[in-house]
Amino acid sequence: MDKLDEIFDMQKSLNDYIITNRKLNFTKEEWIQKGSLALIDEIAELLNEVNFKWWKNPKPVNDSAVKEEIVDILHFFISICLYAGMTSDELYKMYIDKNKENFDRQNGLSQKEGYSLKDNK
Repeated sequence: MDKLDEIFDMQKSLNDYIITNRKLNFTKEEWIQKGSLALIDEIAELLNEVNFKWWKNPKPVNDSAVKEEIVDILHFFISICLYAGMTSDELYKMYIDKNKENFDRQNGLSQKEGYSLKDNK
């Protein structure tokens, strides 16, 4: 089993455990909404760790806390994938395709508007 498969399996186990033990019953749409809100909250927590508030005195960045927030983000991201019916294989394939498209866009090879290199001069 590869690492991404293992992460998906572990997250599914955690999700199932929480649903059972907390007796939760949400629709797919509600799970995706709740997961998205939790993801936003974790991203905000990450931002707080890296001094995004320019109006406050900065504190030393705690690399360990930053990494912990990134893992929290991954937990909710994978949960959203699972509730959307996405497998680890599907995520991987779609990422590969989107990464190629993003490179094509940056190299002026995309048909999508707004990425032409001649417009950047």
